[in-house]
Amino acid sequence: MSSRENFLQAAIGGREPPAVRMVARAEGISPAVLLKLVAAGRVVIMEREGRPPLGIGEGLRTKVNANVGTSADLVDPDGEVEKAIAAERYGADTVTDLSMGGPIDDIFKRIKEATSSPLTTVPIYQAVAEKGSFDSITEGEILQTIRKQVGAGASSVVVHAAITLDMLEGLKRSKRIMGVVSKGGSFTSAWMLEKGEENPFSTHFDEICGVLAERDAVLSLGNTMRSGCISDPMDAVQIAEMEMNADLAKRANDLGVQVIVEGMGGHVRPDRIPEYVALYKRRTNFRPLFVAGPLPIDIGIGYDHIAGSVGGAMAAGSGADYLCYITPSEHLALPDVDQVREGVVAFKIAAHIGDTMKYGPRLEDEMLARKRRERDWEGQFSLAIDGDRAMEIRSRRGTDGCSMCGKYCAIAVMEQHLR
Repeated sequence: MSSRENFLQAAIGGREPPAVRMVARAEGISPAVLLKLVAAGRVVIMEREGRPPLGIGEGLRTKVNANVGTSADLVDPDGEVEKAIAAERYGADTVTDLSMGGPIDDIFKRIKEATSSPLTTVPIYQAVAEKGSFDSITEGEILQTIRKQVGAGASSVVVHAAITLDMLEGLKRSKRIMGVVSKGGSFTSAWMLEKGEENPFSTHFDEICGVLAERDAVLSLGNTMRSGCISDPMDAVQIAEMEMNADLAKRANDLGVQVIVEGMGGHVRPDRIPEYVALYKRRTNFRPLFVAGPLPIDIGIGYDHIAGSVGGAMAAGSGADYLCYITPSEHLALPDVDQVREGVVAFKIAAHIGDTMKYGPRLEDEMLARKRRERDWEGQFSLAIDGDRAMEIRSRRGTDGCSMCGKYCAIAVMEQHLR
């Protein structure tokens, strides 16, 4: 894999790479404006060789990520590849491979070959899976995993660098119900506590940035301390992590690395979502904000994709740039292909609502309304977020019109009487 042009350094130098023009065209934004946003760290551009680049950040459409990957208990590489294909088909902008079982390198390679979206990894997952225990992993092995995944074509990697031993001591004294719910964050924390050493990702931060800068891979700064239930408000350790991530983001940008900040995700009371988004955006100098969910209630298990899409829409409308989908299996099991589809569609809806809140109504909504007025079913299917689903429902009814109203369709009745 050859080195890619460093978009951040090019933008700071006033150069306009072809990928910037491609993203500007796709987003309907001026290339000059986009270049300034990239230079300021407010937009990142993810790219895979031979594939269209993707912009994430201020002034752009809200993007959706889908997680796939094997677990330690359920290893079906074919199924994970199928999930990645389904996620992309139904609108996921990026795919993250979280595999922790089976031939992890091969699974990533197969997902890469089967998809065209930017791919993200969480290196600590593979490091833990391959060693089987936290205390046997060396810092060198963690760094080697990052090099391997970036070299294999990861467009972005997630590291939980903003945790310190002092924060973990503070966590012991906290009154949280759920403690830590971030898996990557818990792995990193367990390594630190087992070894009695500070965070390997912050200790070797400059070296990690050097690896990413060489390939222009995007750094995603994970949030270990996010809330695991709506009864756990933002507390001192979460604020401390946010502050440290903000400083690390600036450091990474200074080293030529594009940065996304993960924050405010997990479970958040709905009335606090806009406030928390605004806080993260201000503190991180408006860098792209990635949000997992958030779930605004805890009792929606089995339907967390719906609850999460409500929280995701609120977060996107308040300024979040990038949503991580949730499936109906959240908190319960590894999702199947159908549940991946449901999660992606739910969060594409959330992203579209958020964009409507941020930027005003989208042309697609008006176009679909006109097709509905004309009873143009195929036209509606072509514009829908999940036209396949709409077509499946309609095909089961076996009538020319809508079977909900039949000959008493309100639109048809009033057209006849107002003609």
